[in-house]
Amino acid sequence: MAGIGFSLKKLFRKKGILNLCKAYGYSGIVTIGPMILGVCLLVGMAFVARMGGMSDHDRELLNCMLTYSLLVALFVTNWFNMVVTRHVSDMIFENHEEKVMPSFFGAVAAELVICFLMYGIFLLFAGAKASQSILCLWLSMVLIVVWTEMIYMTALKDFQAIVLTFALSLMTGFLAALILVVLGWISIETCLLCVILGYGLLAARQFKLMLDYFPRSEGSNYSFLYWFDKYPALAASGGMVGIGLFSHIVIMYFGPLRVQVQGLFYGAPEYDVPALLAFTSLLITTVSFVVSVEVNFYPKYSNYYGLFGDKGAIKDIKLAGKEMLDMLKRELVYLGCKQMFTTVLFVVVGPPVIEYFIPGMSSLSISIYRFLCVGYGSYAIANSLMLIELYFEDYKGAFIGTTLFAVLSTSINIWQILKGDIHYFGVGFFIGDISFFFSSLIRLHWYTGRLPYFLLSRQSLVPDTEKGLFVTISRILDKHQERIKEKINKKLSAKADNLLEREGLKR
Repeated sequence: MAGIGFSLKKLFRKKGILNLCKAYGYSGIVTIGPMILGVCLLVGMAFVARMGGMSDHDRELLNCMLTYSLLVALFVTNWFNMVVTRHVSDMIFENHEEKVMPSFFGAVAAELVICFLMYGIFLLFAGAKASQSILCLWLSMVLIVVWTEMIYMTALKDFQAIVLTFALSLMTGFLAALILVVLGWISIETCLLCVILGYGLLAARQFKLMLDYFPRSEGSNYSFLYWFDKYPALAASGGMVGIGLFSHIVIMYFGPLRVQVQGLFYGAPEYDVPALLAFTSLLITTVSFVVSVEVNFYPKYSNYYGLFGDKGAIKDIKLAGKEMLDMLKRELVYLGCKQMFTTVLFVVVGPPVIEYFIPGMSSLSISIYRFLCVGYGSYAIANSLMLIELYFEDYKGAFIGTTLFAVLSTSINIWQILKGDIHYFGVGFFIGDISFFFSSLIRLHWYTGRLPYFLLSRQSLVPDTEKGLFVTISRILDKHQERIKEKINKKLSAKADNLLEREGLKR
């Protein structure tokens, strides 16, 4: 939702180093806050577990459980995020803000059911204790709530409250873990509880902020499902991004680098650690995209599309279109230069720094780290191009690029596992990212050269009828919800009548 750009623009207008750092800090928390929190909690819990004297086996099992829970939550939410974002932005644009919160309840309910069935079945046969399985499932569900809330948090303008919420939740989780270390109660279960506590506090606080911003709640909880039938390519694009981004990690659990920790919990430390470290190289571009592209590009974009709606002169429309595309090219070039510099820095300086802080890291892990740094750098730019495609509603182009990314990254990694060539692990992800980048770049160049055609000539002359699989599911769920409400109202009415009768008898 581009509304975040208006508030950030006000922050960047203020002069001074402190104000600049403040603006970048706010935009960073809003855009990559969940990523930072996830990485900090993974690293922090590993540190606390070591400090608390947990055995190597328990620490490895804890790391697997946290990683699996994170991956499951990411996989489930990725299929919903883009569609829900489009639904919420449409509701805000149409001044139907009372329909925003119902979509949150419906989306979370659907995601939690999918998570419960998918992850719950896996945990039944995973070989962990019942208490550990319950906590893993609980953690994954809390993560789903947090990441779904982040879609709605981008509509809020209270950046200070958002930053404070992240800081408090992170500190609470760590503080609780440190207290348990002092008391000598550290274990897998207590560490999982501390992580759940931190994320749970974050979820509760974000929910409070959402209710303050969207106090009214009317309409169906499942009307957002209509958008799945309306924009199927948009939903698929989100899912394909998730597959391409995380499949290479999961595939390694079936290859020669895998280590069986317990039952179905596997790890690949020689691949997981480099992947985590290399992943941080794209955070700068993720923040820069919001700051440089949305803040600077969106006003030009809004002006161009506004001239069509306000019946602007052809000369003005052409001039606005040229200014918009010039601004877009300039910002994307700046973005690419920033990421290229960051990637080179990580590739050159990263290995000696890693070897200093993590002594004993193998040469294979260093090689994987270099490949993944280039891969994540390419992904950062490709993902930015894909998001610009979504700005122009080129959902087909976004679907083509993300599908190419998911298919190539997954298939090449599987081929490498079957071949058993460990020396080039990470190349599959890199090739998938490069393909994603060139596909998105070529498609965006082709599409922006024909913007007036796509804006005017391809609009539907007849309104789309509300039909499709997800429309049917939405209506079934709405009827079920209405029946539940009727039953509750009848029970409440019966209780009220009983109370009145008792009062009448007493009198």
